[in-house]
Amino acid sequence: MMMVDNPRMLALDTSSQVSSVALCQGERLVAESALHLRSTHSQSLLAQIDDLLRAAGWGPADLDLLAVVTGPGAFTGVRIGVATVKGLAQVLNLPVVSVSSLTAVAMNLPLLRRPVCVFVDARKKEVYTQLFQLHDGFPRPLNQARVIAPHEALADLPLDSCFVGDGVAVYYHLILQHGFEPSARAPACCHPIQASRVAALALQDYFKGLAQRPEQVVPTYIRPSDAELNRQTNNVC
Repeated sequence: MMMVDNPRMLALDTSSQVSSVALCQGERLVAESALHLRSTHSQSLLAQIDDLLRAAGWGPADLDLLAVVTGPGAFTGVRIGVATVKGLAQVLNLPVVSVSSLTAVAMNLPLLRRPVCVFVDARKKEVYTQLFQLHDGFPRPLNQARVIAPHEALADLPLDSCFVGDGVAVYYHLILQHGFEPSARAPACCHPIQASRVAALALQDYFKGLAQRPEQVVPTYIRPSDAELNRQTNNVC
């Protein structure tokens, strides 16, 4: 697939209850929408994409590139986002850039000089977490993404870390108990993933030649699903 200098991009994230979709042309944001849903994203995502394209005066054929958050996050939400983008990419013959949810959350604090610890609630008394340092507005990982009990994640972090992600509110009491200052918590508006930030990350990777064919795009779960755990248990028995 031929690289475009100023690609028209559709970027989306469905890894949490917030469904975020953005249209960008190169670095310029054209349109963006975010919906906080109680129902699954499958009931509204295509309509959300269609409405945004219509508002921008674009059609699917105008797109040059797709970007999607592949996880970690809510298993069903991640699957819906990945499947939707793969389907569009196959029909439109477009390349896809995969973006980590943890990197996208860290991108919400682009000018911070302190280390950024992303805390995303993984349920089961665990968090998806990763530590980043921001360079020129973009997150650079300082360790591997992992799913872990929050107190274990907090034990080896620099005390000047700043926390961002939907798990921060859930485990804020633990953050304080481990000696972090109240100012270590990012404002609430910084916790959800914004598709426009996903697009900015994807554009960087696109120009690095890291775009994929649709069949190469897979979810990143980090831990196995309940169904997989049940199969493993049944096999052992």
